[in-house]
Amino acid sequence: MKKQRIYIDTSIVGGFFDKEFEKETKMLFQRLENNEIIFLISEVLTDELENAPQRVRMLLDNYNNDYLEKIPLTEEAKKLADKYIAENVVGKTSLEDCRHIALATINKVDVLVSWNFKHIVNLERIKGYNGVNLKMGYSIIEIRNPKDLVYGERI
Repeated sequence: MKKQRIYIDTSIVGGFFDKEFEKETKMLFQRLENNEIIFLISEVLTDELENAPQRVRMLLDNYNNDYLEKIPLTEEAKKLADKYIAENVVGKTSLEDCRHIALATINKVDVLVSWNFKHIVNLERIKGYNGVNLKMGYSIIEIRNPKDLVYGERI
């Protein structure tokens, strides 16, 4: 069976240590350890982690590179992220969130997973991102929170 390719944003790494989100986040990481999934780790994520507490910054270092697919921030992704903002899916202050969405879209992940309910895992925003994606010739993107990936059916 093909492993799911799951793009994670910074909220997932931080969620590992957050009382509210740790249970499902650790269950998601258990799926990673069980070799069921691969995490896509972007340059945007690693840049955002630079200012995080050490235990958050170092979490992904505990995982073998066989479990992680590292992706750079490309000009194509920057342009798509800018288009999300130009189309008013979110405001200019959400540029990094848009870059996560763009990278996940361009890299054709199975799902982007996040705890960011304001700018990412939000039905209206998802409709907006996917509307731009379709207009620009990209596929729609599946966006979920970790609960959807650890309880019930797998995406």
